[in-house]
Amino acid sequence: MDILLVDGYNIIGAWPDLVEFKNKDLAAARDVLVEKMAEYQAFTGYRVIIVFDAYGVQGIEKKYKNYQVEVIFTKENETADERIERLAIDLSNRKTQIHVATSDYTEQWAIFGQGALRKSARELLIEMDLIEKGIEKKVKKIEEKRPLSKIPLSKELAEIFEKWRRER
Repeated sequence: MDILLVDGYNIIGAWPDLVEFKNKDLAAARDVLVEKMAEYQAFTGYRVIIVFDAYGVQGIEKKYKNYQVEVIFTKENETADERIERLAIDLSNRKTQIHVATSDYTEQWAIFGQGALRKSARELLIEMDLIEKGIEKKVKKIEEKRPLSKIPLSKELAEIFEKWRRER
């Protein structure tokens, strides 16, 4: 099994479209990242866990699932980096490959020590673009195969019915 641990705010700060959202509405930027990672998870089959810092924010750790993606807000005085390192250790076994998406250089070296593989924010963005194109291609293929009508009609007859429909 492959698991992708995502440093949420690091990715938001590195992806141009998410930076725009972040500047207007941070919660919206988080939501868009979760949606994109849900597509990533569905397409690749990876288990995706997004970790957001709550460092310096009072309160307890918060976890929830959105679109089958696990989202974690760290507990008070815990950074996302610390939580990701702990998750990399806890989830690692012979049958699991951990991948960490972050452009934080120090974090990259720390996760290498845990046996995890890294993906920079740029690499993940490129991979996400390819996935979105792949999804579009699959959707187009499905739409092309889908019949226009449940009843097979000749092209001429379909045009007549369409003309009648538009005249209403």
